[in-house]
Amino acid sequence: MEQTDLCPRLQKGMDLIGKRWIGLIIYQLLSGPQRFCTVQAALPISGRLLSERFKDLENEGIVARMVYPEIPVRIEYSLTEKGLALEPIVREIQRWSQDWVEPQPEHNCP
Repeated sequence: MEQTDLCPRLQKGMDLIGKRWIGLIIYQLLSGPQRFCTVQAALPISGRLLSERFKDLENEGIVARMVYPEIPVRIEYSLTEKGLALEPIVREIQRWSQDWVEPQPEHNCP
């Protein structure tokens, strides 16, 4: 089989969205801005790792972090325009997985 050179942008994009938990974090934020604890409660992920992933997504311009000067301070995460552009891709993966991925017995999917 002939090997072709990968476009560096494609490779970087695949590396980013292929990073563990990134896709599910993006999926979770598709429903709108959420607090850290809400995202953490929705996913089986440690707070430390979720914090790292949010930093990765912020650095890439996919997620915005909004700090509200309240007592106690409220912080919400939301998808940027760049992040929202991933919605069709995430939704297509969702459709594909419903058609082709066998469900795990202990989990129910919509």
